[in-house]
Amino acid sequence: MSAGEGKDGGSVARVRAALRAAGHPDAVREFPEGTRSAADAARAVGCEVGGIAKSVIFRGTAPDGTARPVLVVASGAHSVDPEKVAALTGLSIGRAEGRWVREATGFAIGGVAPVGHLTPPVVLVDEALFAQAEVWAAAGSPRSVFPSTAAELLRMSGGTRAAVSADGPGPMPPESPGEVPHPSAGTQPLPG
Repeated sequence: MSAGEGKDGGSVARVRAALRAAGHPDAVREFPEGTRSAADAARAVGCEVGGIAKSVIFRGTAPDGTARPVLVVASGAHSVDPEKVAALTGLSIGRAEGRWVREATGFAIGGVAPVGHLTPPVVLVDEALFAQAEVWAAAGSPRSVFPSTAAELLRMSGGTRAAVSADGPGPMPPESPGEVPHPSAGTQPLPG
């Protein structure tokens, strides 16, 4: 079975299409043993955990109560600080339950990619990833990943480069093609 078939075929196909649309090589690889966690992915591809670009989804809530996904693409070697994410986005940041993640992004936890989301998220790409020459990101299923660079993930996701790791410095001013979007920009209510 290829990465584009089977149970997660639609999600992986959406990521492949997003990669091609962004001019990025479609180099999705499938690992039957799974790549659900950063440690699993690092073992599968043969890199250090810091070379895994893990996708962490938060449920961001605007002052008007509108919920939207907030995607943090972070180094697998670091935890994400929700307070830093809140300070950078202007949203109240909460834990996203698995069902909500799937409804909002189209991906199951463990397969959330940095591109191809059903609902465009607010995206932050952690500064720590830029220390890696190559990173591996989820490709739509807990068994599929693709190689890239932090700069390419930033470009393709339309995200903002920021320090959001729990063990790094405090929130730094965003560095991106644009500022962090206003919390209500382009939002649509998501499932409760």
